[in-house]
Amino acid sequence: MKKAWILVASVLIAATTSWSQSDLELAEFYYNEGSYAQSKLYLDQIWKRNKTKMVFDMYYDVLVALDDFDAAEKLVKSRMRGKNTRANAYVELGQLYLHFGREAEARDAFDEAMARLQPSRNSAIGLANAFTKLNELDLALEVYTKAQALGVENLDYQLVDLEGRRGNYDGMIDAAMRLLHAKPTYFRNIQNSFIRNLRVLDNPELGTLLKGKLIASARNYPDDSVYPELLVWYFNQVKDFGNAFIHAKSLDLRGGEDGNRLVELAQTAARNADYDTAARCYSYVSGKGRDNPYFFTARTQSLRMRMEPLLNAVPTDNAAIANLTVEYRQTLNDLGLTVETAGIAKDLAHAQAFFLQAPEEAIATLESILEIPTLYDRMAALCKLELGDILVFQDNIWDASLLFSQVELDFKDDFFGHEAKFRNARISYYAGDFDWAQAQLDALKASTSKLISNDAIDLSLLITDNYAMDTISEPMWLYAQADLLSTQHRYDQARAKLDSIITVWPGHALEDEILMTQGQMALEQGDVDTALVLFQEVVDLHFDDILADDALFELGRLNEDYLGNEEAAASYFEQLLFDYPNSLHAVEARRRFRTMRGDDIE
Repeated sequence: MKKAWILVASVLIAATTSWSQSDLELAEFYYNEGSYAQSKLYLDQIWKRNKTKMVFDMYYDVLVALDDFDAAEKLVKSRMRGKNTRANAYVELGQLYLHFGREAEARDAFDEAMARLQPSRNSAIGLANAFTKLNELDLALEVYTKAQALGVENLDYQLVDLEGRRGNYDGMIDAAMRLLHAKPTYFRNIQNSFIRNLRVLDNPELGTLLKGKLIASARNYPDDSVYPELLVWYFNQVKDFGNAFIHAKSLDLRGGEDGNRLVELAQTAARNADYDTAARCYSYVSGKGRDNPYFFTARTQSLRMRMEPLLNAVPTDNAAIANLTVEYRQTLNDLGLTVETAGIAKDLAHAQAFFLQAPEEAIATLESILEIPTLYDRMAALCKLELGDILVFQDNIWDASLLFSQVELDFKDDFFGHEAKFRNARISYYAGDFDWAQAQLDALKASTSKLISNDAIDLSLLITDNYAMDTISEPMWLYAQADLLSTQHRYDQARAKLDSIITVWPGHALEDEILMTQGQMALEQGDVDTALVLFQEVVDLHFDDILADDALFELGRLNEDYLGNEEAAASYFEQLLFDYPNSLHAVEARRRFRTMRGDDIE
């Protein structure tokens, strides 16, 4: 008989549990559907026997949604236990009062919550977070202030976040400085907080505030490396790589490091065209000696960082390039011609051929590189492409074509193969074989390399617009010859060819290309004023031709980079974006325009 009663009781309990579970599922279903009245019918009963947080939260939401203040208040108070009621319960009650517009009662509830704050870190964080969720940030700060007065410590990380939310950046940075002194392992957390809240590049006044406090902390705690670390980060953020170098070098010396942080800084500076700082970083690292793991990289890259701006300067300073090549030769004498130094040897050959009128020396240098037994295949390809360009420069275009064909064959589906194919197509264009050049360019238009694809499109459009649709091929042939002469820096001969086209065939479709080529030659010779006039003529007289957007971009770039006239530059970029939205220059023009306008382009 006893076993039978146990069996009956078990069945009843299981049935009750199953029934309760079914009710809860129905309550959840109606709750999720937004049918709050139906959900309440079930929750009224479920709450009596199931007082879990999940049921409470759902029941509370339903009562509030139904505007049943009395029932909601009763529900919240049902979890209060007199003197033992936790502080957060009064925040929940205050939240309810606020929802129903009972400000005075809400403030009384919040005051009671504050009065019940316990002198423990967890209690303080929990209560402050409850206020933060209600966006009662001043009350959250009051919690932490009171907790600290009660002797609670280690709240600085919470204060950093809270003060950032409150917009009190002075207090936020102060809390961060205290925290980092006590717990430097919070470096990444604080760095992320500064990125999120300060955005120093867009808010220079906050950047100045942060820099001042970092410098002061570094002086107050000279043994702490975390402040110089943050100073390096800060100067990187505002692109002041010169000051970043000073602090990075200090950290390297202090920690007896291998120069890794300076190499990283050099790479960042180079990407931002600060070649001077990049060169200083590399020179410092190379000064550590041959045993340093970054020695070869630093020694060679320091030369490259100094050469890069010289090669792109307008006008070209050939004397400075010649002086620097002396250091290139000295470095190659010191280190030898090896796999590690092949890169700078190739750069030396480029300078010799295209800037110092010493192509034979350049060819000898490249041939020596190609004889290195362990030379990487990709470096060999670069040298062959460079050698081919020099042969084109010497008017030996068919030997150049053979080299390009070798690279194309070795790197058929690779960047180098596409580059070689383009250069071969360009040789056919120089030679006047426009049909064959066009066929090669068509194959390149689908190239995965955007740069090569764009170059192929430009040359293809040139041929299509000025040869395929013209029964007279001589103007195009003369223009291609002039283009080659310009590439070879034989500017006077190139101009003579271009002038002959205008004289014999006035108004020819090539006129905008002729003006652009003359403008580019003027730039290469340092005559910016003439270049500006020629590019403006393209815009004024050939606004409906394919080079109008190129001319607008060049006008904007020259005004910004060389004349410092941002107002004029912005006007040209804006015109380009408005009149030629599909231009290949649109992305860069938009970036420059928005930067000058002060937009947040992050």
